[in-house]
Amino acid sequence: MPLSWVDIDLAALRHNYLQARRRLSDSTQVLAVVKSDAYGHGMVPVARELALAGVEFLGVSKFWEAAELRSHGIGLPILVLLGVDSADMEEAIRLGLRSVVYRLDDARRLSHQACSIQRPAVVHLKVDTGMGRLGVPWEQIGSFLDNLLGLPGIELEGILSHFAVADEIDKSFSEWQLERFTQVLHLLEQRDRSVRYAHIANSAGLLDLPGCHLQLVRPGLMLYGSSPSAALGGPLDLLPVMSFKARIIQIKQVQAGATIGYGRTYVASGPTRIATIPVGYDDGYSRLLSNRGQVLIGGKRAAVVGRVSMNMITADVSHIPHAREDDEVVLLGVQGEDRISAEDIAEWCGTISYEIFCNLGRHHFKHFHHAAA
Repeated sequence: MPLSWVDIDLAALRHNYLQARRRLSDSTQVLAVVKSDAYGHGMVPVARELALAGVEFLGVSKFWEAAELRSHGIGLPILVLLGVDSADMEEAIRLGLRSVVYRLDDARRLSHQACSIQRPAVVHLKVDTGMGRLGVPWEQIGSFLDNLLGLPGIELEGILSHFAVADEIDKSFSEWQLERFTQVLHLLEQRDRSVRYAHIANSAGLLDLPGCHLQLVRPGLMLYGSSPSAALGGPLDLLPVMSFKARIIQIKQVQAGATIGYGRTYVASGPTRIATIPVGYDDGYSRLLSNRGQVLIGGKRAAVVGRVSMNMITADVSHIPHAREDDEVVLLGVQGEDRISAEDIAEWCGTISYEIFCNLGRHHFKHFHHAAA
């Protein structure tokens, strides 16, 4: 048994997918975002479970992620959201991958490769409707379309954009982005062309902007059990998928005035029981949690005291007299009637739950609990 580990509940993953599915019409398909190792949850097992649950598409950031999924026998359509580098274009076409395009030079290279191997390059065109990050600026899309549609070997399957603030209460900017996106689709119609998939909805859009569902939605964070924002309206029944656990490796009694950890940043105010836990920033448990984080031991919260080091933290268990060496510690997840959520940890660190999942998910030991058949 490792000293610390990450549990992944695939039954909860399936439950969360079905929560998304219930909010959609039969004409809208789901592209599950499994980039960045499925937000730290394990890309291949997560993709397999979602495929069994009925997901129609998968989304990754990079070509190597898609190639990894194919190497494990996952045959669903896969969209590479950052596009494909020229060195990987031929292989991407042979693997039947969909590439996001936003540069004409890349589109021309894809066209050349497609013609040379006599197989179509299936692409989705990325439009920047206000995110200001990646995509063809929406006011330039007409000329870009004229060039793209004239390229041989290119099959334009989809057009996509991305919301900037769909997780906020004020939906005016998101509605403005959606209007711009609709105008882009009209430009395509004016050229007597259409796409099979228009998509702009992320998790927040799926949950709070039903008018943006279109033919495809791209849930990410909600699949893993977190809401994109506490500001989203309506009931939301999501289950946490990831838990992070360890075991106490030593308990010691220290006296008033004793200092704990690097920098002696914690000074015991009285007799104190200190539990040492074999988790640190090497395991994705942020140093920002020093003297700030909390863990669950025996169903009760215990404060992290002293600095988080590379491989260890210490917690005050003076108020948990039954705590013993080898007891289980929950750093993320449920124990007894209490729960430490990714949002809790994110608040203590001054970040977002996405980063917490990605950091903890790099842990070397993952246990996958499969959904019932």
